[in-house]
Formats: sequence, C-alpha cells, structure tokens
Amino acid sequence: MGRPFEAIAAKLGLSEDMLIQRVKQFLEDGRIRRFGAVVRHQDLGFVANAMVVWNVPDHRIQEVGPVMAGFEEVTHCYQRMRRPIWPYNFYTMVHGQTREECVQVAQRIARAARLKHYRLLFSTAELKKSSMRYFEEKESGTMQKNLARSVTLFQEARKYIPGGVNSPVRAFKSVGLNPVFISRGEGSKIYDVDGNEYIDYVGSWGPLILGHRHPRVRGELERCLREVGTSFGAPTEMENILAARLVAALPSLEMVRLVNSGTEATMSALRLARGYTGRNKIVKFEGCYHGHADFLLIKAGSGALTLGVPTSPGVPPASAACTITSGYNNLEQLREIFRLEGEDIAAVIVEPVAGNMGVVPPEPGFLEGLRQITTDYGSLLIFDEVMTGFRIAYGGAQEKYGIIPDLTCLGKIIGGGLPVGAYGGRREIMEQVAPAGPVYQAGTLSGNPLAVTAGIATLEVLKQPGVYEELEQKSSELARGLEESARETGLQACFNRVGSMLCCFFTEQKVRDYNSACTADTARYAAFFQSMLEQGVYLAPSQFEAVFVSLAHSQEEIVRTVEASRQAFRAALAV
Repeated sequence: MGRPFEAIAAKLGLSEDMLIQRVKQFLEDGRIRRFGAVVRHQDLGFVANAMVVWNVPDHRIQEVGPVMAGFEEVTHCYQRMRRPIWPYNFYTMVHGQTREECVQVAQRIARAARLKHYRLLFSTAELKKSSMRYFEEKESGTMQKNLARSVTLFQEARKYIPGGVNSPVRAFKSVGLNPVFISRGEGSKIYDVDGNEYIDYVGSWGPLILGHRHPRVRGELERCLREVGTSFGAPTEMENILAARLVAALPSLEMVRLVNSGTEATMSALRLARGYTGRNKIVKFEGCYHGHADFLLIKAGSGALTLGVPTSPGVPPASAACTITSGYNNLEQLREIFRLEGEDIAAVIVEPVAGNMGVVPPEPGFLEGLRQITTDYGSLLIFDEVMTGFRIAYGGAQEKYGIIPDLTCLGKIIGGGLPVGAYGGRREIMEQVAPAGPVYQAGTLSGNPLAVTAGIATLEVLKQPGVYEELEQKSSELARGLEESARETGLQACFNRVGSMLCCFFTEQKVRDYNSACTADTARYAAFFQSMLEQGVYLAPSQFEAVFVSLAHSQEEIVRTVEASRQAFRAALAV
C-alpha cells in the first residue's frame, strides 16, 4: 500500500498530514514509543519465527541488549527474571523465511554478543494473534465513525473557500478534527454526508429553537415560495406583522428596523448611537462578540477567542481608537472609564448574557449598574440580544432581568433559521434613521419575504403557553446530568446556564469574565468534543460557545446525551 495512513485518517475524520503530525507529537510527548505501518510479515514470506532465550551474565545485560536489538531480524528484545529450573534471562524474537534462517540469525547474534548458552523455541500452533488492546473500544476516544466523504469535501472546499469554510469556527481547528459536512436536519437531529446521525446542540448557533425543519416553519416557507416570492426590494405587509410582534415582545422597542444579520444590527445600532448623541466613542466588554465590523473586533469572543486572536489584521488603528474595552461584570472599571472619557462615550454595548465566550451570566447588579452609569452620562445602553432574544425568555434578557436598554439588537431566532437581524429602541432615537432622519442605513434584502415568514412562524410557536417552562425543564435536566457525570468522573469543571443556553468550562475556576474563561483547558474540551461526536452528540467545536437546547430535544435524547458524557468526561480527564 503506497499510502497506508490515508484510509486511517479518513476514518478518523482527519487529513493524512494532520494524522501524521499528531502522531509525531505523541512521539515527542512520550505518549507512544514508535510509529509506523505494520506489514503482514507472513505475506512477505517470513513464515518462520523463533523465540530465542539466552543465558546472559547479569553484569553484561546493558552491554548485550543493544547488540541484540541492533539486528533487523529481531522484533522483540527484553529481559526477564531467571527461575530455578530455567536459567534463561534474556529473550529475542527473530524472523526468517525458514527455520534454518532463524537458526542462522541466532548464531550470528551469539557470535556478536559473545554468548554460548541459548535455545530456539519455535511455534507449533497459532491460537491467537492480535495487538494489545489497552481499553475496550467503547472507552476509546479515537474517532471510529466513517467520515470519508466529509474529508473529501473539506479537501475540495479548501481549493475554493478560504480555510475550506465560510465562517472560521466551523473549521474544527480548535478540536483538532476536520469539519463534519451536514446533509440534512430533522427535529433535534442532523445527519452528515457519510450517513452518521447526531443529536444537535448547536442548532445553527442558536436560531433553531424549534428544531430543524419544524412543520409550522416549513409549511409557511413552502406557502411563501408558492404564493409570494423570495425578494422584491419593496415593502410587504408581512414586514409590518413581524415588526409589530417584535415591538410587542421586547420592552425596549417602540420602533424597529429589519436588516440581514446580527453584524448589520450591531453596526447600525452603534452608528445610530453616535448620530443621536453626537459623540464618537463606544464601550464594549472583553469576550463579548458583536459581529465583525472593524471597530468591534477588539478583544472579541466567539471564533476570534477560539483562535486566540483578540484583534484582527486589517482593522485600522483609527477604527480601534474609538472603541474602549472594559471587563465584563466589572462595574468599577467601567466607572473609571466614564470618569475619564464619559463626555465622549456615545454608547455601551453588551451581551446581557455573554454567549460568545461560553455562557457567562451577569452578576447581580451588573446590568443595573450599566443602566445607571449610561443614564448619568447621557450615553445609550445597547443590549446585543442576537443570542438571548426570544431564547432565555420571550422578551429576551431585558424581560428576564427587568433592565430596559435604549437600543436592542436582534437576530438568529427572529428569522427562524434564515438570515435576518433587527435593531430597535425608543421612538425618538429610531426616528433618526433614514429616511425619517439623517443616520443612513440600507439593505436590498432587508425584510425579505422568506426570512420574515420564517420569523413570524417561529414567534407564533414560541408565544404558546408553556414553551419556556418546557425549555427550562429540559435545559436544567441536561445541565444537572452533565454536572453529575463530571463529578462522578472526578473532573473539575465550571457549569454556567441561563435558560436554554449552557456551557461546561474545563476549569476549576468560577467563570465570570473573559480572563476566567481563558483558564479553560481547551485540550480537554477537544477530547470531550471528539468523544461526544463519536457517540452521536454534536456540540459546538469550541470551548467558548454555548450548548443550545431546543423544543425538539426529547427526554430520551437528553438521557442519551448525559450517558455519553460519562465516557467523554473520562476522555477529557485523561488529557
């Protein structure tokens, strides 16, 4: 076989180069002693083998051992204790094409080692032959799933798409694997191109709170395609319906503008805050991610945090100069920032529950403090509820915590899985947006029929009685089960949860901000992720992302997930 490791790499979901590099690292770390392809020596004609037992003077062991090991016909060479009726203390396994060749090899070894007393023991029958199995297969963290098609598609993708993916965290780099290519989703499950099934806790990074292809959403989208169309670049009645429902749901919203993504929403909201206040600077918090606009890629979380890149090349210093970063859950630092810069701060933007450095809830008084400080200095408070909106409560974090921001950014769930975003707030502020006011913002596909239709259908389901109680029950049971599994394993971890968002940090510290999140052991998370994936549980391929529970997850699937975690935590503990 010209490339013996190619098939193994495909089975593991790795590239061939990645497999070889990883094994080389194991060699350097001392976790394995040797690495190579094992050939079937009998197929090559070496049908004879003999265990040669030697009587070596004890004082010559260190001298003789290297001599014997230097013969290429020798595959095993080791010392054992003598016995009263067995004078031999050194053993070598030699191979030849005939018994006579084995005898000749032993004679050559004897001459080289200056030994006279030895015997050859030839096998008479082979009852079993296998490599040592240190663990049962079910305990192994090694990927066994067939991922050959995913590997092929990833290799092809890298020819045309930077890094082979259209968003960095999808590349699986931080967990040491090739990405799994998905073919379809149904309810709580996704299926890859190789036919493997997974319980999905990514949910398209949060939007699919109803699960994949929910009948209500799918039916409305089919109706829209059949009866309406995809895009007009002109107003439609359904835009009014979605906007009215958003205003009714979110306490801070009096008016709202639809856009195409969360990045557009935050970028537009901050431009509006600057236009409304006449000030230039903004404050964001370390580890919070608000999209990839230049002035926001400053100590950002999510994919940027996973890759260990707090800022991105290509961001001009002038763009970063108007962005001030502060510590999440650190009011004293924020007060000092406002004491020095408050007269020129247009807005503070925050994830009310940080969801892009794992899940980090606000400590008691933090959001209240933000509201008070911004009010005192005449700055705007912006809640980035792209992730928390309609997830931790129908009215988002502002409903859950009772804090009303000046502006709110939305995305993900309000499009039911299709690209969408929105920003809104007090009428007097929103009326500064063009064409009503001078602050420009536009978008050809903003409010397109497909995204709006999916959003309306999703909100109709979420508005039904008992929905958030069901999400809370499922999420609390999953979090409790995972925590118990980790404790049974003896692994120290920090579990954070708010509603149907949760995260297990592989650290002994309590995670309350960016710095404590960064103490998480990403190698342990990678081992945990690989084991869960192998067992059919699909998690975010990053320590610094959330687990999202959906209405589609069943009681049985939560139990299966917890059971799988026991093995996965053991794999993590072994790292």
